[in-house]
This record gives sequence, C-alpha cells and structure tokens, in this order.
Amino acid sequence: MIGISVVVHTYNSEKYLERCLESVKSCQEIIVCDQHSTDRTVEIAYRYGSKVIYHKHIGFADPARNFALSYASQEWVLVLDSDEEVPPELLEHLRELAQTLPEDITSVLIPRKNLYLGEVLWITYPNYLLRFFKNGAVEFSEKVHAPPIIKKGKAYQIKKNRKKLSIIHHNYEAIESWIKKMNVYTNLEQEKYREKGIKFSAGLLFSSSIGEFVKKYVFKGGFKQGWYGFVFSSLFAVYKFIAAVKLWEVEFKERKNK
Repeated sequence: MIGISVVVHTYNSEKYLERCLESVKSCQEIIVCDQHSTDRTVEIAYRYGSKVIYHKHIGFADPARNFALSYASQEWVLVLDSDEEVPPELLEHLRELAQTLPEDITSVLIPRKNLYLGEVLWITYPNYLLRFFKNGAVEFSEKVHAPPIIKKGKAYQIKKNRKKLSIIHHNYEAIESWIKKMNVYTNLEQEKYREKGIKFSAGLLFSSSIGEFVKKYVFKGGFKQGWYGFVFSSLFAVYKFIAAVKLWEVEFKERKNK
C-alpha cells in the first residue's frame, strides 16, 4: 500500500480535531502543525500518535501548511483543516487513486461539503480543493486564500456528482462566528486589492456585492434551500460589500493624511 502523510494545521482546535484525526487514523503518518494553542489541541494530537510541530500564529493556514509539508515522509500527502473530516469512501478512493493514476498526474482536486449551522450549504459546492498530492509536487502560497501551486505534473478532479467522495467541513455553527471570521478575512482582502491595483469605486461596491448575491442565490441555486439559502447568499454579498467599504476606508484615511 502506498503511504499517505496527513498534514493538519491547528490553533485552539479541540472542538473538531478528534473527529478529524479519527477519520484518518489508518494513514501511515499524521503531522499536526500547531500555532501555539492554549486548549487541549496538542493533547488530542498526541493521543492519535501525531507528530506535533509548531509554527507562529499568524491568523491563516497557508504558511503553516508549507512548513509542515517539509516534515512529510510518505509518498502522498493529504492536507486537512482541523474542522474537516474524510469519509471512509473518500479515503479508500484516494488510496486507489494513489496506486492507479498515471505518472504525470501528481495531484487530486477534491470536492468539499461545507456545513453551516449543521447543514450542507449547497451554494458552496463543489468547492474544489487541491489537497491530495505526491510529496513535493505542490506548495501553498504564503498569502491568504491564494490557490496552491502545482510544481510538477497535472491534476485529476474527482467528479462532483460523486458527492460521497467529498471532504466534510464543519464550518460555522453560528452566525456570530461567521461575522467574526468575516471581519478577519475582509481585512486580509485589502492585500489582494493592493496587489491587483484595485481602487475603490461605486461599481466595485455594488457590482461585487449584488453580483455575489445573484451568483449564489440564483445561479448556484440558493433559492432551493429556502430562507437558509437566502440568508447565506446575503451574507456572502455582505462580505463583498464590507471588503469594498474597508478599501474605501483605507483610501479615505490616506487622502486625509496627505
């Protein structure tokens, strides 16, 4: 059997980590890259025989993932968030792919089911993630929400209609946690605006937010999930609106300080 190293980054992750590690405990190696948790995260990691390493806490995952990859010893690597789990059907399928894919296929795009308030939010599906790859074939960006880079070979994509072959993501159990994360990530969006040379405008403010609502509620089928779909389609639109407003704030302060 081809060996798999599982890489999980953590920070105060005791709530879901046990479920995550339980789902991959049959893999040959588990590496937990902890960002100096203050809860029971590390205790849980050791209980599952994990190799625990440490990375400074910076508020997002990608640099910690890259750091952890250097410790992976197996031929293939599976990268997970601490609030994700791998169903048995998916893990078995990944093992099969590792043995049967052509040599030039070095990575696998896996669909993900995101659970909001304990229910799958289908407007976010298939949410493909490049999370399974040959050791050394992929690296993660040092920037937030940037796609990983395939350094060699090509990617295979699991078909989205095979819904059982999806990572399960226990995302938000309360609107309050959504709002907290939104504040963090809309701050990080400002770096993307700067890199792309995007300036604030009324078009950005309204087209990005209204466009996001239409995309999620109409084209991605949010309306099929009733008020649940409407609320979260609206929250995605609010995210875009707040990101644009924060860009306006940055530019306003810059003009004021000149």
